[in-house]
Amino acid sequence: MTGISIRPFSRRINSIEMSSTSATVNTVAQMRRSGVDVVDLGPGEPHFATPDHIKQAAIDAIHNNQTKYTSVPGIADLREAIVQRHRMDFGSNYSFEEVIACPGGKYSLFMAMQILVDEGDEVVVPTPSWVSFKDMVCFAGGKCVFADTTQNDFVLTPDIVERALTPRTKVIVLNFPNNPSGALIDAASLERIVEIAADRNIWVVADECYVYLTFSGKPISVGQFKGRASNVVIVGSLSKTYAMTGWRLGYALAPAAVISAMQTLQSQEISCPCSVSQVAGVAALTGPQECVEQMRQDYVKLRDQAVAGLKDLPGIRTVMPEGAFFVFPDVSGQLRRRNMQGAREFCAMLLRECGVVMVPGEGFGSASHVRLAYSVSERQLARGLGKIREFCLAN
Repeated sequence: MTGISIRPFSRRINSIEMSSTSATVNTVAQMRRSGVDVVDLGPGEPHFATPDHIKQAAIDAIHNNQTKYTSVPGIADLREAIVQRHRMDFGSNYSFEEVIACPGGKYSLFMAMQILVDEGDEVVVPTPSWVSFKDMVCFAGGKCVFADTTQNDFVLTPDIVERALTPRTKVIVLNFPNNPSGALIDAASLERIVEIAADRNIWVVADECYVYLTFSGKPISVGQFKGRASNVVIVGSLSKTYAMTGWRLGYALAPAAVISAMQTLQSQEISCPCSVSQVAGVAALTGPQECVEQMRQDYVKLRDQAVAGLKDLPGIRTVMPEGAFFVFPDVSGQLRRRNMQGAREFCAMLLRECGVVMVPGEGFGSASHVRLAYSVSERQLARGLGKIREFCLAN
């Protein structure tokens, strides 16, 4: 039909953009379909296979016809397993009514913003930050107040947070180990930030999806601080811990009223997480945990390989990451040398000339950084680093 104009889309959808990491995944897929040899150091995804005992639990679930709808917040065994795992690892004391299973940690974070943030509310987001926080806040009608940590080697302090607070602050977002920098936060600073938030009646939303990928010291969780859980929403995921990204299974731990609100929203949007994934999740959380430690040790080796490969490159400065599986080097010297406007241009040229994929830092809050994911094989990482070195040394 002709002559019919399409009505405009909602303000909400027009206020956000495609995730830069998701856009990178799409670009790589298209290039590979065209036969281009790509070294992909872009996506935040484990290269390991899901451990066999977890896969077997899913196969058994299918054969046992556990393929129907479940209760909205997840099957009882999974919710109990989440609570028990968190209690064993962090000493928390969440109850059955304070946990919900969701189709991925990302969706859990999205629901938290939709439930806690109203039009005009301010949300403090330490930067660099995961690309989707900004758009999640915007979609909920809120305003991000960015607390920059780049001048402190990505280490967040209570002082940095306090300087960002205003009377309109509703939520403080925390993400440690950090995506994209791999930075950690010490327990005393983390507890102090939670205390500051509680004193001012501010929510803390803690993205702990990489919590088990901590390379120095013991992993810490906001949930381990006794008596301070009334203003805290913890979001976790099985994706990174157990190499289960495609299974889409995450969770939230929060006061019962928040979990109840999440159930209401989840019931209207996706009904429940995948039943088979939930059974696999029980096996992951209650089964042997040696696989988690083995993957962590392998990431340490890959981290060291990545940092060594970037060392002494002209115009590049790298801070040693202490967790997750990313390096976030400052490429500002290369930008000046090549008269480039930002990291997006740097990454585009690197991809075009060398076939190496990295994610530009603009989406994370810094136009002078790039994110390199070393969650690949040693061979692929070596190939990518070699091409990056050639690119940076070229005239």
